Amino acid sequence: MDALAALLDGPRAAGAFLLRSVMNPPWSMRIQDRSPLTVVVIAQGHAWITPETDPPLRLSPGEVALARGPHPYVVSDSPGTPPQIVIHPGQICTTLDGTRLEETMSQGIRTWGNTPTGETVMLTGTYETATETAQQLLNALPPLLALPADPAHTPLIDLLTQEITQDSPGQNAILDRLLDLLTITLLRSWLTRPDVQPPAWYRAQSDPMIGQALRLLHHNPSHPWTVELLARQLDVSRSTLARRFTTLVGEPPMAHLTRWRLSLAADLLQDPALTLEAIARKVGYATPYALSTAFKRTRGLTPAQHRTRRPPISRTPPKTLYATDGATHNGPTRM
Repeated sequence: MDALAALLDGPRAAGAFLLRSVMNPPWSMRIQDRSPLTVVVIAQGHAWITPETDPPLRLSPGEVALARGPHPYVVSDSPGTPPQIVIHPGQICTTLDGTRLEETMSQGIRTWGNTPTGETVMLTGTYETATETAQQLLNALPPLLALPADPAHTPLIDLLTQEITQDSPGQNAILDRLLDLLTITLLRSWLTRPDVQPPAWYRAQSDPMIGQALRLLHHNPSHPWTVELLARQLDVSRSTLARRFTTLVGEPPMAHLTRWRLSLAADLLQDPALTLEAIARKVGYATPYALSTAFKRTRGLTPAQHRTRRPPISRTPPKTLYATDGATHNGPTRM
């Protein structure tokens, strides 16, 4: 599983929240839903996105913004318009004094706004959960970045625009896949820009030797890997592999494997149907005790404590009226 696949594996399983917003000025919404990743597409008109501590960004038709949570931000017709609406966790929408707005602002299937036809039309896709493996890549993103209109993702935006107000069988699955494809396209475009410094482990995937080593470890975490066995698979010496892996990835091969295994275990623990013994086998530990020991040593709590601390991943979209070690960045980024 590569980094982008890992990013989307958890959110896809949990379902995504999709919404078409139709707004006439003046309008302003404070987004404080703490979602790990939100995609905002401007289909018509324009919008401003203003983080709490950074300058606002203006988005025009075809432009897209990626907002990484849990940071709050404001989306509005103008940076000077004070918020009138608050979006809370679970996509609960209220006025500033807490009055619910779902029914009064509903405009049809997955459509919401202050008017049936407005100057600005936005498409919003929100991933409401993220796995720990995904978080490694999310941590490399700036809190807010904007991407210009690009023919590479325009067909996906057009399809999303057409499908978001449909109510046919399997519609949620279609919308989830379109959002996943759009997100992958956007992130891949951003990560390959020469002015972006992605995490070392992401860059290392392009190295012929270390990229293959990472794929072997990530795709087969249950295998009893050693540096010597991995080196034999790659037909290189043990010392060459260990030295190059540590240089490019930033940690030795077995340390990286341990971190990957425990991240996978942390994600699997959110499924109450899986026993600790089954999880241990899946991530390469011979016994539940061995997994528990490693988990407690590196994370400071047992698997059972982790399982009770974090709620299980939901397998259905949120029920609302209108919805069926990396690089660091400061402030919003415009591509």
